[in-house]
Amino acid sequence: MSDAVKIVARTAPHERIARDWELVLVAIGVACEVARRGWEWDVVVDANDAPRAIEALAAYEAETVPARPPAAPIEEYGRTWAGVVMAMLVVLASRLTGTLEKSSALFRAGEARAEAIMGGEPWRAVTALTLHTDATHLVSNLVSGVLVATAVCSAVGPGVGAWLLLVAGATGNWVTALIHGAGHRAVGASTAIFGGIGVLVGLAIVRRRRRAWVPLAAGLALLGLLGTSERADLLAHFFGFGAGVVAGAGVAPFPLVRSRPVQWLLALAALAAVGGCWLLAIEHAPRR
Repeated sequence: MSDAVKIVARTAPHERIARDWELVLVAIGVACEVARRGWEWDVVVDANDAPRAIEALAAYEAETVPARPPAAPIEEYGRTWAGVVMAMLVVLASRLTGTLEKSSALFRAGEARAEAIMGGEPWRAVTALTLHTDATHLVSNLVSGVLVATAVCSAVGPGVGAWLLLVAGATGNWVTALIHGAGHRAVGASTAIFGGIGVLVGLAIVRRRRRAWVPLAAGLALLGLLGTSERADLLAHFFGFGAGVVAGAGVAPFPLVRSRPVQWLLALAALAAVGGCWLLAIEHAPRR
């Protein structure tokens, strides 16, 4: 190189990259040298050659470094009022059945009694999701339920979302009855709510394969924060959450059902399933 003023055309984090740049500049007739500076490597050229060197290195980088493809957008159903509709139906069910304190015939027929569920009345795992012990229990589940159900239904649609919530909640109640055995009773939509959180985690794990542990850890943290209060049924919440994770991961690879008529037919079918479970509960209710 000449005795002209020297400037740094580019700095590399590794010597190998700097040597590659040196070969590029030599190929176009630009004299240069590679100088180490701390943990980096400078490609030094004459000031007069600097514009040509910088342009050549930029062109080389553009050709050799592949552009990262943009992340595919996450497909979601979009805005829906399904969560609000579900909350209104739960309020209606509460008005019809009453609370634990009143212990009406309907309430007794629908609560998740472990010995009854395992003794041939599995529909109680569903009907119990619509019952609540008192107004405080109902309101707390309505607030969190609207948020979770809306999020689930916005992701997969109101029909698919309703079935996922129903299956996860009922599975949580059924498995809890199986493990607890006789004497255990449970009511409340919270098992389905934690099932909905699990669904969101399952969807996130499959659709965002990188760092899949992050949504799982967040879901478990929510389970620990919201699902372990003194009166909470921890096992039901846990199994509802687990069932939701499996259900969410199971539907995630399939194409989203965009058809609104199909989604609402599925939603009506889920409502009919709950109604059918209540008809069975009433039919098999003990007579006094």
